[in-house]
Amino acid sequence: MSRSENNGIVLRPATLTDVEILDYWNTQPQVISATTDDPRAEVAFDGASMADELAGQDAYNQYYIAELHGRPIGAMQIIDPHRERSHYWGEISPNLRAIDIWIGEPDCLGKGYGKSMMRLAFQLCFAEPAVTAIIIDPLASNVRAHRFYQRLGFKPVGRRRFGDDDCLVLELLRDVWDAKFGEDDGHEC
Repeated sequence: MSRSENNGIVLRPATLTDVEILDYWNTQPQVISATTDDPRAEVAFDGASMADELAGQDAYNQYYIAELHGRPIGAMQIIDPHRERSHYWGEISPNLRAIDIWIGEPDCLGKGYGKSMMRLAFQLCFAEPAVTAIIIDPLASNVRAHRFYQRLGFKPVGRRRFGDDDCLVLELLRDVWDAKFGEDDGHEC
């Protein structure tokens, strides 16, 4: 699935032409604070090269740009945590998807665009019949994100350290998504 729309939000595959905007968003305070508890951090994602990230996309690791009426406002990464190359999640069951989301434009925060982005991501993830759940790993300190994900149907499954990051892992089971979104608007959010 290459494009999906929800309340003016469109997710499209990210390409190397998006590196500049992604690099800019990685310097924004709201993106930095969602990726690290280090108050001295000046860039998100520990300085990862977005050019390398986008060039390294494959069937198990894909980035998307969220656009609002053609304006890029945020990004998402969707991975198959069992099969992707970095093995970020370590030993993990198959048939899962993991999501990272960030809104890069400060004037787009708190307007429901994150919810729209997530619902579109759910459609992409659950379009594959074998996928049983989606997992996400916000920082344990990011209580606002925990509440956001729980409103979408995610349930906490435990704390986990990823490198230096103390995270709360949450999971959205397919049957919960089906009950919450699938019957009434599974493909038309």
